[in-house]
Amino acid sequence: MRRVFWLALGLGAGAAGAVMSARFAKKQAKKVPAAVVREARGGVMELTKLFNESIAEGKRAMAEKERELRSDDR
Repeated sequence: MRRVFWLALGLGAGAAGAVMSARFAKKQAKKVPAAVVREARGGVMELTKLFNESIAEGKRAMAEKERELRSDDR
């Protein structure tokens, strides 16, 4: 019975904390000027682009190394 109580208390506290955090984030987001939001979004998009390019480059290098290793075996 005690475990169920503490489990329910923990779940309730976690849910309440998540709701309060979401409300706080929404309230703070409304205070930020639109220009700052656009700039931040642009930065995130640039970071995403760089990340995707690095993954693609890694895959190309991996394929090249694999071809090199397979050609040495024969």
